[in-house]
Amino acid sequence: MLARLGATRLLEIRQALRLTPQASRSFSTALNYHLNTPDNNPDLPWEFTAANKEKVKEIISHYPSNYKQSAVIPLLDLAQQQHGGWLPVSAMNAVAKVIEVAPIRVYEVATFYSMFNRSPVGKYHLLVCGTTPCMIRGSREIEDALLKHLGVKRNEVTKDGLFSVGEMECMGCCVNAPMITVADYSNGSEGYTYNYYEDVTPKRVVEIVEMLRKGEKPPHGTQNPQRTKSGPEGGNTTLHGEPKPPPCRDLDAC
Repeated sequence: MLARLGATRLLEIRQALRLTPQASRSFSTALNYHLNTPDNNPDLPWEFTAANKEKVKEIISHYPSNYKQSAVIPLLDLAQQQHGGWLPVSAMNAVAKVIEVAPIRVYEVATFYSMFNRSPVGKYHLLVCGTTPCMIRGSREIEDALLKHLGVKRNEVTKDGLFSVGEMECMGCCVNAPMITVADYSNGSEGYTYNYYEDVTPKRVVEIVEMLRKGEKPPHGTQNPQRTKSGPEGGNTTLHGEPKPPPCRDLDAC
């Protein structure tokens, strides 16, 4: 609603609510528009690296020549990896040029999917699952532990540029809830990784952060030593042997 108001009226609302221009963007409309800044405007040059230009060709080859616009999501993902975890508008424009569409066609994708970050993130972007199974298992405490340990708010970047904490909806590991994922942009697109850490606790996520800070690679997957992958804690309780065959194959003869 705020985006449709005149500038004078918007200023009056900010003054009444004592909102700064930045704070007013915390409303949901902030997800859907762009304001030029010194480090994010269409006049800044941006292009894929030589190595990524080869990846661009390979990605586009997966689609019919008259449907290369279908490559928009993997190309945006590659651009985000190259740019340290976020997408400036000039990178979106570069993708639009590659797939030969109007820039708005790329903007509408980048603003729709939460996987695309349109403001800077840390070299290690920590995403906490906030969907019901993880929430029941303590995801709010996980997020609180991360924010307190790093001294930031959600979506803020630590002063050293290493870490940021965000929220993502269900990542499909409900059986090993709660979980986080770590998008590692510390080595650019060449060394980019995206790993799940499951069965985490507030203490364990802090340990993972400190391991990453030291340049170590925490073992991904379940963090519960009593569990193997997604198996039950302590081992199987059923199906220890071969299942019994049916008494007969012909139901009419049984």
